Amino acid sequence: MADAAAFDYVIVGAGTAGCLLANRLSADPARRVLLIEAGGRDNYHWIRIPVGYLYCIGNPRTDWLYQTEADAGLNGRRLRYPRGRVLGGSSSINGMIYMRGQSRDYDAWAAACGDEAWRWEHCLPFFRQHERHHGGGDAMHGASGEWYVERQRLHWDVLDAFVQAAQQAGIPPTADFNRGNNEGVGYFEVNQHRGWRWSAADAFLRPDCIKRPNLTLWTDAQVQRLVLARDADGALRCDGAEVLTKAGLQTVRAARELVLCSGAIGSPQLLQLSGIGPGDLLQRHGIATQHALEGVGANLQDHLQIRSVYAVQGARTLNTRAASLWGKALIALEYAAKRSGPMSMAPSQLGAFTRSSPEYVWPNIEYHVQPLSLEAFGEPLHDFDAFTASVCNLNPTSRGSVQIRSPRAADAPAIAPNYLSTDEDRRVAADSLRITRRIVGQPAFARYAPREVKPGVQYQSDADLARLAGDIATTIFHPVATCRMGRADDDGAVVDARLRVRGVRALRVVDASVMPTITSGNTNSPTLMIAERAARWMLDDAARA
Repeated sequence: MADAAAFDYVIVGAGTAGCLLANRLSADPARRVLLIEAGGRDNYHWIRIPVGYLYCIGNPRTDWLYQTEADAGLNGRRLRYPRGRVLGGSSSINGMIYMRGQSRDYDAWAAACGDEAWRWEHCLPFFRQHERHHGGGDAMHGASGEWYVERQRLHWDVLDAFVQAAQQAGIPPTADFNRGNNEGVGYFEVNQHRGWRWSAADAFLRPDCIKRPNLTLWTDAQVQRLVLARDADGALRCDGAEVLTKAGLQTVRAARELVLCSGAIGSPQLLQLSGIGPGDLLQRHGIATQHALEGVGANLQDHLQIRSVYAVQGARTLNTRAASLWGKALIALEYAAKRSGPMSMAPSQLGAFTRSSPEYVWPNIEYHVQPLSLEAFGEPLHDFDAFTASVCNLNPTSRGSVQIRSPRAADAPAIAPNYLSTDEDRRVAADSLRITRRIVGQPAFARYAPREVKPGVQYQSDADLARLAGDIATTIFHPVATCRMGRADDDGAVVDARLRVRGVRALRVVDASVMPTITSGNTNSPTLMIAERAARWMLDDAARA
């Protein structure tokens, strides 16, 4: 094992949070920063083309290729669980949707961890700090940051009909989902720039940051475990990490802090491999317990989407537009000439937020609507015109876990989301399918004669619909909360309100795993905000020291 040079900060994971942190921490040339990424460079051409997620998810070049455990709530099914394994992390393979969630999410975080800094009004400036919004700057949006937020470059009549039908069903229109209450229906804004995907690596590493002499980037380098030691007073400290690189196993030292930015799967896995986690789990795998923290890997939350498919007449959809070689050629030509059309599509183009039943004060379900249909992700499009309306429960009460299977970093952990394991989640699933039917049954859709292909009108009762959700629902790729923050007296909390690992000096977790509860919407941009906040705290701590 070789010793590498020491750094002030070592960042594990060059994904959404890690790229921003590397940018902010290395802005002072006196600070030495190492950014470590287990995946490779993001030079695969399909990363930049928005529709290229189809070729990145399930590809070992860009995806960890995780699978869930067999899930009782899904009637024994396992799900593919994509996570980015490439520079930019999941921001290089995700759906590109810019969504902050609802103000109540952040107010609940503040209550959970006893720190008013997490309230919505205090988080908003950190969203704005890195944002470059197409509409310019105002009280809600930033205009001079690195994170492009743009309108989509496409149009579909069948999606316009969904907007009209949703309004007829009582859902108001909205042009901006990101002002604290995302209720409404409208087209999603996306993290793209001139028709190209805009990842965290594009935003925060290129072109200037990656050239800084005080920033070192390692790719194809997987951290095996953290290096822990005891200070003179007996307190546990993180000194660095053991990293498997192309040159062999190396030890890196962090003079100030080591920061885990490996996501809701990778961060708890690495803590457990290092002896930080539930004692019984560590003992089963022959790992000496350095610090017992029962919450490491617990509290997993995710958004489960239920896909309804409707065949239509008299409306062009991607199913038939892309059915021929000529159609595919026209699509490619449109993108080459204008950076628009189907190749510029995010996986979902249209969104809606509403309530599954009147008892909910805030919108508790989200729609992702697409002008296409298929049996399952990665399979061919249907040979008839159709659209898909996927709906997810924004605030699931089911809780899962991430646990190591062995003491080896190369072995994927066991991911058990425990979807639909509560009565409330099953009730919301059934009610949300009824809301979908109510929208599609409005007059705005009549001219297209929609026919429910999936799940099928024969399913009507609560029991039928809940069981059906288990048969057809799938993840929308938003795992969070496996290293959640909390108060000092909260035995399940892994980090404090400033994201420092409880009981371990010089170690933080900065990624989606620290969320106490999942945001009411897509999770990528909230993760950037978390990283922006953490960078400020870390720099303040360094200045005081």
